[in-house]
Amino acid sequence: MAGDAPEQDFLFEVRDGIGFGTFNRPHARNALTFYMYERLAEVCGKIEADRSIKALVLTGAGDKAFAAGTDISQFRAFSTAQDALDYEQRIDRVISAVEALRVPTIAAIAGACTGGGAGIAAACDLRIGAANARFGFPIARTLGNCLSMANYARLVALIGAARTKDIIFTARLVDADEAKSAGLLSEILPDGAALMLRSEELARLVASHAPLTLRATKEALRRLKEKSLGSDDSDLILSCYMSQDFQEGMDAFLTKRVPNWRGV
Repeated sequence: MAGDAPEQDFLFEVRDGIGFGTFNRPHARNALTFYMYERLAEVCGKIEADRSIKALVLTGAGDKAFAAGTDISQFRAFSTAQDALDYEQRIDRVISAVEALRVPTIAAIAGACTGGGAGIAAACDLRIGAANARFGFPIARTLGNCLSMANYARLVALIGAARTKDIIFTARLVDADEAKSAGLLSEILPDGAALMLRSEELARLVASHAPLTLRATKEALRRLKEKSLGSDDSDLILSCYMSQDFQEGMDAFLTKRVPNWRGV
């Protein structure tokens, strides 16, 4: 079964100068383990060092999910404030590596694209989806945690502050049509097979264009976004991850019950 061994949880291959990374835990809706995050960062490093790779396509195995956030069981070991800060710093480091990658990146999204998976997709240069794509950060009804400032900034840069508040406050998943109208998706394909064909076609198209133009555009837009950052977000992270509500949300999620939020 896919995902039996950690090294199988994230697959990477290069075909004719195009890198293909696959979150490969379809039995768990491609929920992200810490190993998968680190493997993605490792792949980004490989691409930076290998000039023969001209573009990267990221996708999820199966048609149920791109990646359904961080695997909740990864949080069971959290016991200190530093655990929470280290987690968000890890996510920021990995997603920033995707965002700053020298080559064009394409997220090919079928099914659920939520939490950390949505954060990775938001850091990609282009996002295309199958008709069943669903995008969101349902943390307000699941764990009661929060995003980092960098992830909030990426979302606001993509869809604006009002839509960002809407999808996080309502904890809803945006369907493919709304995602396209909001700018989260540039194209919608009928199914997973068509999605993968189009993702490779699109990767080869952008890979054929002037790499310095693409790289300068990526870096310029990243710098524009960075100007909106600068505030320390550790107090916000700890107010959520160290709360009784976070423990309640994690237990409720794992035991499949509705959480009882108390705001403490």
